[in-house]
Amino acid sequence: MPQVPAERTAVPDSHHRPRAATASAWWARLHGFGPVIGLVLLCIAGTLLNSNFATYDNVMNVLTRTAFIGIIAVGMCFVIISGGIDLSVGSMAALIAGAVIMFMNTMAPLLGSPIAAVVAGMVLAVVLGAVFGLVHGLLITKGRIEPFIVTLGTLGIFRAFLTYFSNGGALTLDNDLSDIYSPVYYANLLGVPVPVWVFLLVAVLGGVILNRTAYGRYVQAIGSNEQVAQYAAVDVHRIKILTYMLLGVCVGIATLLYVPRLGSASPTTGLLWELEAIAAVIVGGTVLKGGAGSITGTVVGAILLSVISNILNLTSIISVYLNAAVQGFVIIAVAFMQRGRR
Repeated sequence: MPQVPAERTAVPDSHHRPRAATASAWWARLHGFGPVIGLVLLCIAGTLLNSNFATYDNVMNVLTRTAFIGIIAVGMCFVIISGGIDLSVGSMAALIAGAVIMFMNTMAPLLGSPIAAVVAGMVLAVVLGAVFGLVHGLLITKGRIEPFIVTLGTLGIFRAFLTYFSNGGALTLDNDLSDIYSPVYYANLLGVPVPVWVFLLVAVLGGVILNRTAYGRYVQAIGSNEQVAQYAAVDVHRIKILTYMLLGVCVGIATLLYVPRLGSASPTTGLLWELEAIAAVIVGGTVLKGGAGSITGTVVGAILLSVISNILNLTSIISVYLNAAVQGFVIIAVAFMQRGRR
């Protein structure tokens, strides 16, 4: 009998599969560098549009302005990776700022030391952030309410309480306390503003926690598939509660850095911070549905958004009042590009 020739379809497949895998790996790597490439291109464009953009003072100004949102975005990155969301961070920051100012003004004469009152107020900011995060975590896990609903509700609650305490106006730090507290924002260390150093420290710690600890792996596992994580004996409720508390602590740290900038808090304090924090995380490459993300990307995303705002301030391409609109378009565009990612 004549021998039937062997099919040759398997040979090309064996050659094409490695090529396809290599191409996919290179595309994934290029996608991961997307925020960095975008930031570099923006910086080049900003320098060409206005020579003042590349000055040291302007760079430090951009990084200082980024610090508040960047610190919150680090905590938000954990929440989004775990499959959650927090819409209340701006209102939470406003209420914390108001509470800290009232606390310092009240405690300074009682303690007999303005410095002690300032230090106690800074501690209070972090504690309040952790408590608010704990409440969110408990409502979401034990109360079984969607994160969107919980934080949408507290968004209004936090800002309403601040408006009530301030009678619709502003809460102002006493002059003596303001003079003592102001170096927290305005002081420099080795030529770099203090908020930038704190932002760097928070980002490094966040990266270590996310990538080098069991907790970080659990956060990613829950965001990837919560049921599988439960079957793997992960205490999902505890991890989620800790995640929202971590975000609350980040909000507290950002707020204690922000208060000495103006020495006051009003119903407009922290307005749209939630949009900027979420945008920074998403632009940095974190998957909207959870399970994957990076602190490095989040930091780059936060800086990128600040650079956009800075370029709008230095040039007349479009009105600076459209900054929030630009950020909204960026969120939608990145979400569109992430459709197939999981």
